[in-house]
Amino acid sequence: MKTMNYRKYSAYPAVPITGRTWPDKRLEAAPIWCSVDLRDGNQALPVPMSVEEKVVMFKLLVSVGFKEIEVGFPAASATEFAFVRRLVEEKLIPDDVTIQVLTQAREHLIRRSFEAISGAPNAIVHMYNSTSTLQRDVVFRKSREEIKVIAVEGTRLCRQLKEESGSSGIRFEYSPESFTGTELDYALEVCHAVMEEWGASAENRVILNLPSTVEMSLPNIYADRIEWFCRNIRDRDAAFISVHAHNDRGTAVATAELALLAGADRIEGALFGNGERCGNMDIVTMALNLFTQGVDPGLDFSDLPHIREVYSRCTRMDVHPRHPYAGDLVYTAFSGSHQDAISKGMKAHGDGLWDVPYLPIDPGDVGCSYEAIVRINSQSGKGGVAFVLEKDYGIQIPKWMQPDFAWEVQALADRTGEELSPERIHELFLDGYVRLRQPVALKKCTISWVDSEPLESGEAATLISAVVEMKGGELVFEARGNGPLDAFVKGFIEKSGLSFSVDEYAEHAIGHSSGAEAIAYIRIVCEDGRSACGAGVDSNISLASIRAIVSALNRLP
Repeated sequence: MKTMNYRKYSAYPAVPITGRTWPDKRLEAAPIWCSVDLRDGNQALPVPMSVEEKVVMFKLLVSVGFKEIEVGFPAASATEFAFVRRLVEEKLIPDDVTIQVLTQAREHLIRRSFEAISGAPNAIVHMYNSTSTLQRDVVFRKSREEIKVIAVEGTRLCRQLKEESGSSGIRFEYSPESFTGTELDYALEVCHAVMEEWGASAENRVILNLPSTVEMSLPNIYADRIEWFCRNIRDRDAAFISVHAHNDRGTAVATAELALLAGADRIEGALFGNGERCGNMDIVTMALNLFTQGVDPGLDFSDLPHIREVYSRCTRMDVHPRHPYAGDLVYTAFSGSHQDAISKGMKAHGDGLWDVPYLPIDPGDVGCSYEAIVRINSQSGKGGVAFVLEKDYGIQIPKWMQPDFAWEVQALADRTGEELSPERIHELFLDGYVRLRQPVALKKCTISWVDSEPLESGEAATLISAVVEMKGGELVFEARGNGPLDAFVKGFIEKSGLSFSVDEYAEHAIGHSSGAEAIAYIRIVCEDGRSACGAGVDSNISLASIRAIVSALNRLP
């Protein structure tokens, strides 16, 4: 077997920390959320959103409950600048929402960003410069001190422009970009310098965003970095610690969750994980993870289908069918054992705590339908098939009959190679049991009683008169029994010579109205060992039972 060249990579270094506290903590409250859909998510799109589409997305984010929204990089393009100005000039920003703009620590970009937010009641200027060892050495070719000077001078200009604007609603956020590739002591040194230059205090808190710009380690190591940083920062009350996790290793949600345990206050992310390369931390997933643990996420995802539709329309990006909570297939089950467990769990669930097998969240809580919880293909089991018929059509196939019909369903799915809709399953049941007319067909059947009190009468109190059509001609008979079914069986056996007995029986009404039909299920066993199941439907339960016998006779091998 070919071996991949793993030796060209090295393990990410551990953090020199002892007595870490985050493993013993629990998430008991939502963080401060900041959506970066309109900046990081937008710049990663093959076709960036237009101003109109960005307005639609902004309104969606507001309706979900975001109070901090990064609306763009206004110095990067005319479209970005125009969008921010439209939000401000048309007063589209609610009083309790703060917009955030991103800028590099470069003078002309910072000045342009302040022009964009002029007149905004509340805004965050998010400035960054890369501090990582690799970028210092390869991209910028600058020393640690020179990189720190860039951060300090940019902060000084931001403070100056805020003072010149006269706006008290402008706040400041700093990101040592590629924090995961930066020495911890140096990242802290730069952040201390920025805090000092801004004049950070408990009354004028700065946001220090420590991004996993490139996800490079296990989530627990990132958590160690955050705890180390929170332990060693001066004036912890003068800063909100924020994290911005990318998904290069596929663990951005875990990274953000563990960072919260480690002391972070704020989370930046995007709907459905949209963003550069492998995407940003998925706020939908993380928020609903909190929700399933009994924690108020502070965001409203009660109508996920609508959120997903607007997101896809504006970004032209699809949501993966296996996406947690929001995918088309996450509330479905194809395997038989899962289907059976879900069916039983849904029936047993009351009004208490949600506790249904395989469903960590009630689909109804996020605006999703129960219609597709169980879907049928060749891998489906008897429980799932029975669940579909009962839920959609009120047909409650008894357990002893479920394997018989499940075999029919699986055989059809195998032949077609397709998923079977509830409608097709229903038709298969009707055609395979209820509508069978060959080789036996019931042409006529009347029921009478020889006693005025038939329910209290003894043996042979019921009289059946029937005409049954078979390949060899018609069977015409009259027979007595202790009920219509018993009488019919006796008469048919006597006339046909086929000896069998009723092994199982069940019945119920289909629906609850006065005109509801009845359905009966029967399994017969012949003296020669053959057996078959049948089902019959009629407004009269006695006739439904007789039709079920005829159905079973038609299904004998």
